[in-house]
Amino acid sequence: MTRLFLSIIIAVLGSLFFIGWGLDKLVAEQNVHQENPDMFVYKQLIEGFSQQLGTMPESDIIKATEQLAKHYQMSITLDNINNVALPATLFKQLSQHGGLLLATDEQAYILRKIPQHPDQLIKLQLPNSPEENQHLNIMLTAVLYIGVCAILILWLFPLARRLFILTNAAAKIGKGDLGVRVPINRFSYINPLEKSFNQMASQIEKLMADNKLLARSLSHDIRTPMSCLRFGVEAALDTKDIEKKNEYLDRIEAELTNMEAMTSAFLSYAGMERQGINLRFETININNFISDIGHDFQSLAEQYNVTLTCKLSEQSISYSLDTHWIHQALQNLISNAVQYAKTTVALSVECYPKELKIIVEDDGDGLAKNKLDVIFDPFVKLDIARSREQGHFGLGLAICQKVIHWHKGKITAKNSQLLSGACFTITLPR
Repeated sequence: MTRLFLSIIIAVLGSLFFIGWGLDKLVAEQNVHQENPDMFVYKQLIEGFSQQLGTMPESDIIKATEQLAKHYQMSITLDNINNVALPATLFKQLSQHGGLLLATDEQAYILRKIPQHPDQLIKLQLPNSPEENQHLNIMLTAVLYIGVCAILILWLFPLARRLFILTNAAAKIGKGDLGVRVPINRFSYINPLEKSFNQMASQIEKLMADNKLLARSLSHDIRTPMSCLRFGVEAALDTKDIEKKNEYLDRIEAELTNMEAMTSAFLSYAGMERQGINLRFETININNFISDIGHDFQSLAEQYNVTLTCKLSEQSISYSLDTHWIHQALQNLISNAVQYAKTTVALSVECYPKELKIIVEDDGDGLAKNKLDVIFDPFVKLDIARSREQGHFGLGLAICQKVIHWHKGKITAKNSQLLSGACFTITLPR
């Protein structure tokens, strides 16, 4: 929002500065090109008074000044030059034609030296014209505020338009249209807010889609064990054979265990969004981290008679990540690779100036090309032989994708060119 606040300050201060500067310029030009006719008359009068008093002896100029004031019905007085504090540049104007125009808060007046009497000044007070000055001030003030309002309206119009678009988008999302987004404009004052809104809308849409998918999958997959439970209970109630009754109860217990595992897996995946808010990032050495993971899975690889190799980067790379979740994502990838591989699984790290890649590939049968678009969707199983009864619910790769998304990275799947099996690449920005 810093951009918005700065634009408000610039708009207000800029409008005040430029409008005030323009009005001052306009008034100054009018004063230069159009001198007040009354002022011309007053300057001629004081010039005549000074010339007339200059011809008199100094003892008579006081009485003569009083007679001039009475005759012309104007405020004309004498003053000593020592009583006037002026800069040297203005002192010269006291001897020029028309004298020096000065003004106080109450009234304007003209000072003029009296020839032949350099210590005496004649002072002519000018009558005020309050109505004219008041009208001019009101007009200039009105122009100033109208100009400021016009500039603010011009500034507020695009902001109001963007806020209107944002409000409409929020209203549509509230009505259930989760696909609506705000078109991004790089000149917008609220560009960060619009991007945050779009990101929030995308998160809401994905969360709702995952919840719907979770509900459909759970409701679909729970029907079979529920039917088995009902059949087992009825069979156990009908039979009088203790051995068969125990056999039915064992089956019921197995189904309940499978249902518990399935429900726990589904609920854990549904709650992962809350986990993504509380990530604990720490800076680690990637080579050491990958080397430790490879060492941890050596025993699993030996169980499947698979060779697990680990190729590290030649550079020493420090990276900030949540080791718990990245370890879990790599655990899913490596365990899948070990189980599907024929003889070899390769774990490698590649470092580039702008990105870091962690690659897991095997020499298994590879991935079906028609499954590459849905391989990271939750509850999608590429191997039909791996049943839910064995604890496989199609969530491993979906969890991997979510974890990598939390780290601002991406995960891709393809068939390996090196080993001809599956190849999964985690790309993290540096």
